[in-house]
Amino acid sequence: MDVRTSGARAADAHAPGAGLPGAGYDPGEGPGPADDVMAALGLHPDDLPDGLVVADETGRVTCFNAAAGRITATRPADVIGCRLERALPLEDLDGRRWWALTDPYGGLATRVGQPERNLLLPGGREVLVSARYVRERPTGPVCRLVVSLRGTEARRRTERSHAELIATVAHELRSPLTSVKGFTATLLAKWERFTDDQKRLMLETVDADANRVTRLIAELLDISRIDSGRLEVRRQPVDVAAAVRRHVQALTAAGQCAERFLIRVRGPLPGLWADPDKIDQVLGNLLENAVRHGEGTVTIEVAPAAVRPAADGPAVERTAITVSDEGPGIPEESMSRVFTRFWRGSKRGGTGLGLYIVKGIVEAHGGTITVGRARGGGAEFRFTLPVGTPAYLV
Repeated sequence: MDVRTSGARAADAHAPGAGLPGAGYDPGEGPGPADDVMAALGLHPDDLPDGLVVADETGRVTCFNAAAGRITATRPADVIGCRLERALPLEDLDGRRWWALTDPYGGLATRVGQPERNLLLPGGREVLVSARYVRERPTGPVCRLVVSLRGTEARRRTERSHAELIATVAHELRSPLTSVKGFTATLLAKWERFTDDQKRLMLETVDADANRVTRLIAELLDISRIDSGRLEVRRQPVDVAAAVRRHVQALTAAGQCAERFLIRVRGPLPGLWADPDKIDQVLGNLLENAVRHGEGTVTIEVAPAAVRPAADGPAVERTAITVSDEGPGIPEESMSRVFTRFWRGSKRGGTGLGLYIVKGIVEAHGGTITVGRARGGGAEFRFTLPVGTPAYLV
């Protein structure tokens, strides 16, 4: 028996039976059942991103693709024709031999397979394994056993990310909720003892902390929608230059010096269709970061831009918005992590989720966002958005 791995394709190109992309049997034996399916789909086992192991009705391996070899650190050619339990010696987390425990060729004839679970390879390496029992007729004997293998690295990264998110949320919620609970309990217990000014100060603190919790919950909802691809973009005409001026006016009304902001609009600007609330969210986050973490003048430039998505493709008209400051900027080694979850440029507050959400919003509009160093030495964020009327309105 033989199996074609990626390294053997060229040598087998003119071999008998080479037209069967999934050949797990020796060509002299003719195509097996799996070959017909793979050939019909135009696939080779090595084309699959996950490990694939197939055993026949006798429990001997007929297919062991390159991904399975990579995951198990085994040469496929060494295990073709071997018993499955020898080619793929798996144990559960309690150290029990998996094939003896599940007995795929015996046991209940109504079983159709095994759901994905963590199992151990020799040496203790974890791997995700699922199995399918193929029967020619219901309750008949197993004629083929198909095993899928996947590494656990991606799942572990996801689990770590979720754990970090939970820890961050717990930390960010604890402080404002403790404040809200403390002030409300104090006011309820000793209302008559406080002056009106003291009561107002406490209630203003409670209001600010409640707003902080509301913002955090909104960020978590945005992250959930971005990660699941469910972020809705309700496009309508947007005057982005007016939106920039509105945000600057809000910051000056909140106490920032008007001379700190410089707005440059290079027109005429093409018509922009975008979600106004989402664009406000992006502008608000970038300007707040520039004010909080940067120094000197904050410059906001709005200008038309021509972007060429492909080297040999036509240029696409876009609107570019750049926000820069004159502070210390972002270290070169940190720029690749700016748009990841929980990245913080300094210890001046924030959850570290804002720029991750900004990137998700811009990309949901079909745009791009980059970070670099401004001419004045500070950080420079530049995002571009496609312009023109959406196709569904044309």
